[in-house]
Amino acid sequence: MNKAEQYGAELYAALRDRRTVPPLIARDPSLTVEDAYAISLDFLSRRRKDGEKVVGKKIGVTSKAVQDMLGVHQPDFGFLTDWMHIEGDIDVDAKALIAPRAEAEIAFILKDSLNGPGITAEDVIAATESIAPCFEIVDSRITDWKIGIVDTVSDNASCGVFILGEARADPRTLDLPSLHVTVTKNGAPLSEGYGAAVQGSPAAAVAWLANTLGAFGVTLDAGDIILSGSLVPLADAVKGDVFEMTLHGVGSCTAKFV
Repeated sequence: MNKAEQYGAELYAALRDRRTVPPLIARDPSLTVEDAYAISLDFLSRRRKDGEKVVGKKIGVTSKAVQDMLGVHQPDFGFLTDWMHIEGDIDVDAKALIAPRAEAEIAFILKDSLNGPGITAEDVIAATESIAPCFEIVDSRITDWKIGIVDTVSDNASCGVFILGEARADPRTLDLPSLHVTVTKNGAPLSEGYGAAVQGSPAAAVAWLANTLGAFGVTLDAGDIILSGSLVPLADAVKGDVFEMTLHGVGSCTAKFV
């Protein structure tokens, strides 16, 4: 068993058993981001053998606020599956969430594929069918969220589940960097941010993802849901919490934990 298989199996077991493992990089300082990507693919392959289907990709740790919170100072990337797509309330136990945190994001729904390198923000907008308000619920199979870039990439970019709001908007009609999001938690104001928080524009973040994954032979495919990164700081969530986000000029999304 090579390192990708070893750590991929370990993270898969942690997901299914709802437990954490010690940081990988602390146990094996020689691990690189390329190694982490191989671990992530092995982890994903085990989920796909369970019947999960890839429905998109995600970029994370894009904003300075999130980078400072996690101590990870470059973006990460991972895969979205149909099992992770929540329609309705988020059942914390059924999805084996360990230490969930809510992120308010802009989701891109693609009508055309994007194959990096060389993808620009303009290419992303041209390939996008619509955008939607979204909550990504991040979670970590790494103990106490003690993650570096290798740990979070290996752990599918610390992704738990995600939920899309019903609203859809044409990105060609909007100034994406200026889009304003406000978030409440249990009815009280929590945070706010702008599209510019993620690499200057959410479209630029998606272009980065297409180019980064392209180096590994992975494309962003027509029909994919692409999560472009949190516009606000992460917020801890427990059963009973209700988060509401309004992406002004587009629509809203609710994440209710039960």
